[in-house]
Amino acid sequence: MEEMPIWLTYLASVAFGLVMGSFLNVVVARIPHGQSIVRPGSRCLNCRNAICFSDNIPILSYLLLGGKCRKCKKPISIRYPMIEILTALLFLTVRIRFGWSLSLFYRDWPFVMILLSVTFIDLEHRIIPDSLSLGGLLLGLVTCTSSSGPGWEKSFLGAFLGFSSFYLLAWIYLKLSGHSGLGGGDIKLLAMLGAFLGPEGVFATILISSVFGSLVGIGWALATQKKNVMKLTIPYGPFLVVGGFYYYFLGDVLWFQFMTPM
Repeated sequence: MEEMPIWLTYLASVAFGLVMGSFLNVVVARIPHGQSIVRPGSRCLNCRNAICFSDNIPILSYLLLGGKCRKCKKPISIRYPMIEILTALLFLTVRIRFGWSLSLFYRDWPFVMILLSVTFIDLEHRIIPDSLSLGGLLLGLVTCTSSSGPGWEKSFLGAFLGFSSFYLLAWIYLKLSGHSGLGGGDIKLLAMLGAFLGPEGVFATILISSVFGSLVGIGWALATQKKNVMKLTIPYGPFLVVGGFYYYFLGDVLWFQFMTPM
């Protein structure tokens, strides 16, 4: 696949990312409600009318329609073009980071799509569907020997550490506080990240997500004048995704090198 000019692979990555981003909008809108992501076709969430092909072109249709449904004139959520743009940018980043190979199609780009879906679903519904976390876990284990994978040993060890560490933490928190802190979805998501990133990625993800989550939680508490930060209900999945993306794209850059003795 390296015969293609490099600029063409960049362009293909962005174009494919826009198309897949449009598909992710369907995933985010339907999976939390247990609906099929195949049928029926795309419809306006307000008037329920089918959206024609010309009104379903990523980014372009949103701009031409002025962010409104052609038929009912109700506003279309900014989330739709946002997901399409994010997907395209991340697809391009993956191409630059890992090169142009078949593993992009069966491992790396699907990994990005799962994490983006998890992020937006968790933000809106406070859930992480098993079809994404467990499906991603299986994908990570099956494709662990690809060029961007950590290998069998690290993949299975990462999945085990991801699940067991958060499960133990959730159990301890439940015993001490009397109520649950981490949800089962977060535990399964970290297991999935471990399958893709290996044990080092699990530790980096936990640390980065904890620091980032704490900063956001404290900032949110100050902004809303909440006195008890522990009672804030902020979904943790997106912070795990940020930590996972950090390690996925940068590895130990600016991280583990500071933890290694001189």
